[in-house]
Amino acid sequence: MIKNLVFDFGGIIADFEFSRALAAFERVGLKNPAEYLDSYHQRGFFRELESGRIGADEFVRRLGECAGREVSYAEAREAWLGFFLLPVSLERLACLEELRRDYRLYVLSNTNPFVMDWARSSEFSPAGKPLDAYFDKLFLSYEMKCMKPDRAIFDRMAAEAPLVPAETLFIDDSAANAAAGAALGYRTFCPRSNSDWREEVRRILGAGV
Repeated sequence: MIKNLVFDFGGIIADFEFSRALAAFERVGLKNPAEYLDSYHQRGFFRELESGRIGADEFVRRLGECAGREVSYAEAREAWLGFFLLPVSLERLACLEELRRDYRLYVLSNTNPFVMDWARSSEFSPAGKPLDAYFDKLFLSYEMKCMKPDRAIFDRMAAEAPLVPAETLFIDDSAANAAAGAALGYRTFCPRSNSDWREEVRRILGAGV
């Protein structure tokens, strides 16, 4: 019996468009953003940021070095938010509120402090609610200092929630992340990025599988 729902963030809760992110970092002055950015897993100092190995200030400093000029925190934040197609779907948020009446809801995301500075503020939703208002707990890679699809982040989430993998539906648009969850005993659903997953999630829950 499923008791918990674990959602990825980008592509599941908030829609994103990879080309917009590339363009946003190019505007900052980064000449080769595709060397660092990926739809699912970042590289170089972008990955160091999302894995918690460096903080926001160090990221801004390195971004400035690559851009050949001083870059502000606000510029870096705006560039990271270039990933997302806003506003976040009201229908999706309403579905989360509905699901939370019967299940415990969590986020498990490879993300960073710039994105969460927005997501955990009143800017996140048209209703003025932060991401935290829709979930019981957020498990964020840069805070946990580990990333999907590594086992460590799943094990820590299970211990800290706490939750039982066999009683948990894990929803992620990365096939690698979904496969990692399935290997650890999670029920998994891997929808296409930015798709409307609501009906299929309700079907899975209704089937009790």
